[in-house]
Amino acid sequence: MAAIARWCMRHRLVTVLIWLLALGGAAAGAGSAGPAFSNDYEVPGTESAKAHTLLREGFHGQGGDTNTVVWRAPDHQSARTPAVEQRMTRALDAIAALPGVGSVAGPYGAAPEQAARISADGRTAYAVVTFDRPADAVPKDQARAVVATAKNPTTESDGLRVELGGRAIGLTEAPGAHLAEAIGVAIAAVVLFLAFGSLAASLLPIATALVSVGTAYFGITLLGHAMPVADFAPMLGTLVGLGVGIDYALFIVTRHRKALSRGLSVGQAAEDAVATTGRAVVFAGATVCIALLGMLVLRLNFLDGVAIAASLTVILTVAASVTLLPALLSYIGTRALSRLERRTLAREGPRTESPTGFAVRWSAFVERRPQLLGAVATTVMVVLALPTSALHLGTSDQGNNPATATTRKAYDLLADGFGPGTNGPLSVVARLDGAGGRIVVDRLTEALRTTEGVASAGPAVFNGGGDTAVLTVVPDSSPQSRATSDLVDTIRREIVPRVANDGSAELHVGGVTAGYDDFAEVIVGKLPLFIGVVITLGCVLLLLAFRSIGIPVKAAVMNVAAVASSFGVVVAIFQWGWGSEVMGLGSSGPIEPFLPVIMVSVLFGLSMDYQVFLVSRMYEEWLETGDNQRAVRVGLAETSRVINSAAVIMISVFLAFVLSGDRIIAMFGIGLAVAVALDAFVLRTLLVPALMHMLGGANWWLPAWLDRRLPRLSIEPTPSHTHTHIRATLPAERPDAFTDPDVTDADADTAPDEGAYDDAGGGRSGDKGETDREDEAARGRRLPVTGRPAIRDR
Repeated sequence: MAAIARWCMRHRLVTVLIWLLALGGAAAGAGSAGPAFSNDYEVPGTESAKAHTLLREGFHGQGGDTNTVVWRAPDHQSARTPAVEQRMTRALDAIAALPGVGSVAGPYGAAPEQAARISADGRTAYAVVTFDRPADAVPKDQARAVVATAKNPTTESDGLRVELGGRAIGLTEAPGAHLAEAIGVAIAAVVLFLAFGSLAASLLPIATALVSVGTAYFGITLLGHAMPVADFAPMLGTLVGLGVGIDYALFIVTRHRKALSRGLSVGQAAEDAVATTGRAVVFAGATVCIALLGMLVLRLNFLDGVAIAASLTVILTVAASVTLLPALLSYIGTRALSRLERRTLAREGPRTESPTGFAVRWSAFVERRPQLLGAVATTVMVVLALPTSALHLGTSDQGNNPATATTRKAYDLLADGFGPGTNGPLSVVARLDGAGGRIVVDRLTEALRTTEGVASAGPAVFNGGGDTAVLTVVPDSSPQSRATSDLVDTIRREIVPRVANDGSAELHVGGVTAGYDDFAEVIVGKLPLFIGVVITLGCVLLLLAFRSIGIPVKAAVMNVAAVASSFGVVVAIFQWGWGSEVMGLGSSGPIEPFLPVIMVSVLFGLSMDYQVFLVSRMYEEWLETGDNQRAVRVGLAETSRVINSAAVIMISVFLAFVLSGDRIIAMFGIGLAVAVALDAFVLRTLLVPALMHMLGGANWWLPAWLDRRLPRLSIEPTPSHTHTHIRATLPAERPDAFTDPDVTDADADTAPDEGAYDDAGGGRSGDKGETDREDEAARGRRLPVTGRPAIRDR
């Protein structure tokens, strides 16, 4: 890692240009290729997938996206009033002439299917607008043209309401500018400036994250041409990338600033930061990627693309943190310190910072009352996790959009005029075998019309060859209702087997609700395997890093607690609707079926960052003294400030994405923000140290037989080696180490502060402390792997 940092600093212009070329090349490639995202939740082999396959094979050319234009006549008028009919007929004709529109089927005519598009009270009517391509491929300009034509002032006059719904129309409601990203970055910049007091230092993490995340964003767009990638994957990658990217750079810059304060030159400080904290960043990034790639065990194409896209973002942020960041640090020189810090350094000489203030008082407070504070933290986590028991996975549709959206208004108009099931009809697709197949379809139609929960069924529509039929079933409940899911089960398990018992027809039930139910069932079935794989891999990494059984077990329990509690908040807001409309998140509805998988992946990875940062300092102190109480107290005091600063940045970035206008991304934003807040402020700075105080030396226990078989894994190099190198090189660097135009005291004493405490790298930075440690290590008196640390001579 040190060699990488040295190369990047010596060739800093080349390093910066490489990253800018990568960003520009990815942007150019994505711009020329265009997006190719997919929202296909279909799982091969399920009932809904088989229904979709039969429909696609039997009815060619029906792949275009269908949308609706809904209108409601003014009071004391109906949709058949001549003035209303004339205005809407002109609007529909104009829509039919627009580019990209394949057909428009209105309600005015003598055919039964046309009359069915006018509600029973006569005031609400709708037309079906079919584009010539799927929704993912419909240009936004074409969708906007349809909206503008339907809602023109001439049509919407004299009390006539016109609204539009459908997936392609929903594209017009997505925010055009990246407002969420801009707000999140701005808040992070403010927090960084308050933490560093240096504008230059506070901008470096932002610049590093923006370059890496921007490259990943365009790379994900290109990835969509090679494999199925969900349309929310770039936004999710940006959300995760900005959070971890800024945090990783924060850790490295913090270490760099402390090294400058200890008397190192700019080059040595950056090299030391990358060689130590940079290694921890690589380790933390690897754990995030492992957690994300754990989704591959589910073998679902839809989630494979999301996993690889998010992992690509994390890899690029880690790469930028250990290459681009040291190059930028060499450019700003000693301006990584604030003006006051530089003047103090020139006047008083190098110094090391010991933890003071609230961090020390809090650490001592936790040590004095671990049982009480542990009980309080556990109660908070349990209470927040309670709503998770009511988790309902399903589809959130345009009925959950904000009340001001035209898609939400169209959804409500259809539900009021034709019943809630109109927004999500079921499709029973039949492949017929001879004349007997038509008899089966007739029997099915009659059976469905008398089935409880069915508002209407049929008539069946046959394809040109007469070998495939589709029967539209409208439930009397909304698409996301449990009652609709129960109806799907009833049709599949009772109605279809009863009417198709002679083998003359193959019947499958599809539709929006059926498809989401199938997807959710597959996810729930594989979730235990997925969680088990992610937990196991994370525990193995922590076992290798900390040579302890207790540390990985506690980490796994804490991660599960953070996930459960964050899901409790997500359920309360999005499923129960507590404050969702006030926050502009739409009405209550079920939780997306893929959300648990992606949230578990991301949260397990992010939680590992704080676990590694906190426990690694405790582990070092434990090896140094053999005193568990001191190790926990010192580790918490020295890391809590940085952990809290990193958490505030990540929470700010995640919450900013609530403004994205996308319900799914808002779920991720709130869920991740809550999880990080609980992880940083309740688990890592309260419950974890409280438990470690109560467990004592058992925290670090590892069976001797297991220790002998485990490979050695070091997150950071041995502190003594680093500091020995620092002492050896300091004298040669003294003449120009602190040259700065803003500093006037040229007679600064730059000698290291002997015996000073180094809270960034751990241990003692002075000669005497280092010599003691090296001598003890040489005599074999430190036994870090058996659970029995060396005890110093008293």
